[in-house]
Amino acid sequence: MGMTPINVLLGLALVAYICSKQLRWRAVDPAQMFKLPIILGVAGVLSIAGQHVTIHPVDVVILGLSALMAVASGALMGRIARFRMSPTVPGTVESRTGGAGIAIWIGLILVRVALDVAGHRMGSDLAVSTGSILLVLAINRATSALVVSARQPHRALAMAGR
Repeated sequence: MGMTPINVLLGLALVAYICSKQLRWRAVDPAQMFKLPIILGVAGVLSIAGQHVTIHPVDVVILGLSALMAVASGALMGRIARFRMSPTVPGTVESRTGGAGIAIWIGLILVRVALDVAGHRMGSDLAVSTGSILLVLAINRATSALVVSARQPHRALAMAGR
């Protein structure tokens, strides 16, 4: 189940897109923040469902470690997010993680590549598939969105006003 050139190009485009999002101020809108993780998660599940592979213990270990790293990196990215009031849209809170977010993102990618190489050498098919990679990205983005949503300043102010 090797990576095709199309998968590699799509992966690089997705990495570039997510890195660019770390540098831009974006409105903190939970409905918007969860779109990408849902799309990636559904694509990952559909991709895995289309495969006919046997799940081996090495697959479970690699998928578990990947998920753990995705949650940890997503939580850290959500935690380092900075907030500001939008200069152009009154009453809108914006956030970004900046260069530190990109560094964490690259760290996750490097860990995932290392796990893929180890998994491939140990005979893993499922854990090194495109679908599992999409699930890792979905978990990372969803975790980050959850943390940012919980930390957004106007939410705390609204709660204090009740």
